[in-house]
Amino acid sequence: MRESTRMSLVQTPMIPVVGRLIRDNPGTISLGQGVVHYPPPPQAMEAIAGFAADPGNHRYRLVDGIPPLLERIREKLASDNGLELTAGHRVVVTAGGNMAFMNAVLAITDPGDDVVLLAPYYFNHEMAVAISGCRAVVVSTDESYQPIPERIAAALTPRTRAVVTVSPNNPTGAVYPEATVRAVNELCRERGIYHIHDEAYEYFTYDGARHVSPSSFPDTAAHTISLFSLSKSFGFAGWRIGYMVIPEHLFGAVCKIQDTILICPPVVSQHAGVGAMSAGRGYCEGWLAGIAGVRRLVLEALAEIGDICTVPRADGAFYFLVTIRTPMDPMTLVERLVREHRVAVIPGSTFGMTGACTLRIAYGALTRETVAEGIGRLVRGLTRIVGG
Repeated sequence: MRESTRMSLVQTPMIPVVGRLIRDNPGTISLGQGVVHYPPPPQAMEAIAGFAADPGNHRYRLVDGIPPLLERIREKLASDNGLELTAGHRVVVTAGGNMAFMNAVLAITDPGDDVVLLAPYYFNHEMAVAISGCRAVVVSTDESYQPIPERIAAALTPRTRAVVTVSPNNPTGAVYPEATVRAVNELCRERGIYHIHDEAYEYFTYDGARHVSPSSFPDTAAHTISLFSLSKSFGFAGWRIGYMVIPEHLFGAVCKIQDTILICPPVVSQHAGVGAMSAGRGYCEGWLAGIAGVRRLVLEALAEIGDICTVPRADGAFYFLVTIRTPMDPMTLVERLVREHRVAVIPGSTFGMTGACTLRIAYGALTRETVAEGIGRLVRGLTRIVGG
């Protein structure tokens, strides 16, 4: 008796692995998991105050989402993303952004098809492609982790079904300029493939960087899939609510997938989502100045070890993917940092980075004081392990 060969080829999620290391080493400060430190807006709790009083809320609801939440999403897409939904678009509420991506891949691929991911990639995207029986074609980015459309074009094959982009980016924090997003989207249109764009960190930009949604570009509805999440912006990770904007012709396929796996997104979470979205992007932006301050603190601390650490430009999300000048395997370095210095980060190898030793530092989940202590431990640890 054994697991499927397909699943044996899927990488083990790194967050739980590092989580076990943290639990085995009490007192460790985690700069690993990508969540925010603030709670959902009070409107989310208010929206579910009377939830149990309606017996209908305990039954299955529509597979694509409850109407009040779909309406909030339509309003948000118009105001925040410049996307007026047309007859060519459909919106589907999902159990988080990861499910939205899984829905997309299953809806557009057959086993053996190719899906282009940019390295470094979000590891759950690579896992979803493998679970679907498809091949992840990994294309390198430049030294600032920006896409190079010519490299993407060279990687396309007759079996390519989609190109995946993430901006603001996990794990790098890179924000793609509008011209780059347009170039990738136009390449996909020309080649008759889908452009899947993950926008989970859309509100987290700094120093004048600007997020853009390719679904808002003219004449893109037929080949563009945009993925969104409430997890980051509204401190909503555990509630598992995201959504996707898809071409009309994929709606039937996506509903089949979601009905099979989920039936419908959790109804109580959808009601909370209505409340959260009524608070709007202003709720997230109210916390953003504090996160930006923490970001500056991390940058200043890393500058102290510039002789052993390279920090590419990162104008979004709440990550830095840094290169450490050492021949050491990144997972070995992560283990030593936890055991010897009680600070946790994520190895770049889980994001498809090979060759150089890279580490992802996440700074959104902790208060300024805790991050200051954590980054201090990280700098001291790297200095002693690598610099010493």
